[in-house]
Amino acid sequence: MRRLALALLVAMLMLPATALAQTPAAEETKFDPSREWDLQTWGPELKLGPIDMSINKAVAYLILGSIVSILIGIVFMRVVKGGPPDRRQAVGETIYEIAQVQVAEQGLPTKAIGRWFPYVATLMIFIWVINMLGFIPLPLSDERWHIGGITVPTLAIFAATSTLSVTLALALMTFVFTHVEGIRENGAWRYFKSWIPDVPKIMLPLIIPLEILGQLMRLISLSIRLYANMLAGHILILTFLGLIFLVTPWVLPGSIILGSIFYFFEVVIVVSIQAYIFAALSAIYIGSAIEPEH
Repeated sequence: MRRLALALLVAMLMLPATALAQTPAAEETKFDPSREWDLQTWGPELKLGPIDMSINKAVAYLILGSIVSILIGIVFMRVVKGGPPDRRQAVGETIYEIAQVQVAEQGLPTKAIGRWFPYVATLMIFIWVINMLGFIPLPLSDERWHIGGITVPTLAIFAATSTLSVTLALALMTFVFTHVEGIRENGAWRYFKSWIPDVPKIMLPLIIPLEILGQLMRLISLSIRLYANMLAGHILILTFLGLIFLVTPWVLPGSIILGSIFYFFEVVIVVSIQAYIFAALSAIYIGSAIEPEH
C-alpha cells in the first residue's frame, strides 16, 4: 500500500500541468498580482488642476477606514456607562494606554503630550484599521461579476497603505507638523540652527546639505517602510492564491498552507507593528523638533 501511495505521489509530481492549464484560454491567461494596484476611476473624473481627486478603490478604503476609526473611538472610548468596567471599556482603556504610554510618552516631551497625543493616537488607530481592512475580503474591487443581470463587485483584499500615495500623504502630515511645531516652539533661527552640529566652519558647505537631506530622508523612510511592508505582504498572498489556479494540483496544498501562513503573519504581526512604528516615529520626530537639544 505504501509503495502504491509513493508511486501515485511520484506520478503527480511528474505531471506537467493540469488539463485546465493546457487549454488555449488558460495559456493566454497571465496572472500578475501587480494589476491589483492599477486603480480604476469610479464614476466621473474629479481633477483640481494637476491633482486627481477621482474616487477609486484606494479612496473607498480610506473613507471606510475613517468611518471605522471614528466608530472605534466613539464605541470604545467615548461611550461611558456606570458600574464596573466591562470588556468593551477594557479594550478602550488598552488602546488608550498603548497610545499614551508606548507612543506619546516615549517620543513627546511632557509639555507637548496634551497637544500632540490626539494626533499620534489617531494616526495609530487609523493606520491599524486601514491595514486590517486590507486583509478582509470586501466588495470594493475593480472587477465585476453578473448575477441575474445585476453587476456587482467581486470580493477582494486590498490595502490602501500598499499604495505609495497614501503612505506618502500620511508621512507628509508628520513631516509638516514636525517642522511647524519646531519653529513655533523654538523660533525659526534657533530651530534650523539646531540641525547643524558643532563642526569647523570649513565643513559647513558639506554638512548643511547632508542635514537637509537627512530631514528629507525621514519623509521617505516613513512612507516607504509602511508601503513596502504592506505591498510585499499582499503580493505574496495574491501570488499563492494565483498558484492554486494556475499550476498543477500537487502545488495546491503547499500554496494554501504558505498563503495561510503569510496571511496570518501579516494580520497578527505586521498590521499592528507597522501602525505602532509609524505613530511612534511621528511622535519621536515631533518631540525632537520641540526639544532639538535632546
